Amino acid sequence: MDDQAVLQAIAQAYLTSGDFNGYPVPSLRREFGLTTSEAKEAVRRLLRERKIDVIFGNVHPNPHIKAFSHISNEDQRKFLDEFEFTDHICLYPSREVLATLPDVDRFKDSPFTHELALGAGQLDYRVFDLSVLEYYRNDPRYYYETDFVNGSISIHDEHFESGTMADHDQVLLQTFGFAYDDQLNRAVAVFLRYLSKLSPEHQRIWQTKKLSGVYKLHPDYYRNTILGDWGTRISIFEAFTQELKIINAMATLMERPQLFRESFAEERPKEFGFLLRPTLAEFNAFVLLLDKMMSDNINKEFFANEIPLEEDEERPDGKIVVRQKGMIALLEAWVRKYFRPANRKPMDHMFKGFRAVRKLRQKPATP
Repeated sequence: MDDQAVLQAIAQAYLTSGDFNGYPVPSLRREFGLTTSEAKEAVRRLLRERKIDVIFGNVHPNPHIKAFSHISNEDQRKFLDEFEFTDHICLYPSREVLATLPDVDRFKDSPFTHELALGAGQLDYRVFDLSVLEYYRNDPRYYYETDFVNGSISIHDEHFESGTMADHDQVLLQTFGFAYDDQLNRAVAVFLRYLSKLSPEHQRIWQTKKLSGVYKLHPDYYRNTILGDWGTRISIFEAFTQELKIINAMATLMERPQLFRESFAEERPKEFGFLLRPTLAEFNAFVLLLDKMMSDNINKEFFANEIPLEEDEERPDGKIVVRQKGMIALLEAWVRKYFRPANRKPMDHMFKGFRAVRKLRQKPATP
């Protein structure tokens, strides 16, 4: 039995499959004319020599892709002894072997594809500075969506079909998430499987934003993508728009105009989220947007004739002029007229928040 020929077949299948797939045990038996016991012994020898990795279907639901790279050689040998040697087993060249193969170099222009070619797991993730998303969020050609747990990037149909967009810019990132280090610094997290689908040009863009250090996936993103559990929690930004929507629904049940002109629940502004770049300009833009969604969004019609919409104001020359009340003042006057809570602090805190945002908008923060 020529173990080297088997190893070459495994490596060839991996590098030419188009998706870095494994070499199934049935292929091993068929191509080399082996019985099940002979095939198992060949696998045992190559595994003992650290020439291959073995993915078992009763450990991973899809053994045809190498999902993770952290399963040790020792554990694989243990699995081989404990589990039945079935057709639901795939073989992969080890990272030590792949590092010696010249064929791997043809992937060098695509850094994340190159990592897979060198034996990384398809669900191993890499982390990046948040600013890498800015490129796509600010480009109208891309559909950028995130709930700040999950996210995706794709091309708007009109640009994809127009023929004017360069092929290397026609990228699709099926999913991205977020990760945090021990100091809760936030980063973008993407599985290598999806990074490898980007064009070589875009892979290199992401490579320049790659971060080092230890980052753990957002727990909800881990549950969503690895465990298949979608959970019930949402981001603070989605909760904000849902609150606007619920308040407007309550107003409708009261048979009066909605309190907010828009809830933004169906189409949340893409800039309404965590800052992608820690700059003063980005902060001021966020404050402006937030105030537009809060104070500027209040519908004066909601108050009808239940409170005065105007007030008298004395000018420095002693003359009295009539002035329209601001939206925050109208809301506060209406709430205080109809609500008498035992504890006023939450109400006071609410209006303090409205005014703090308005003040930041009127007088942008300075360095």
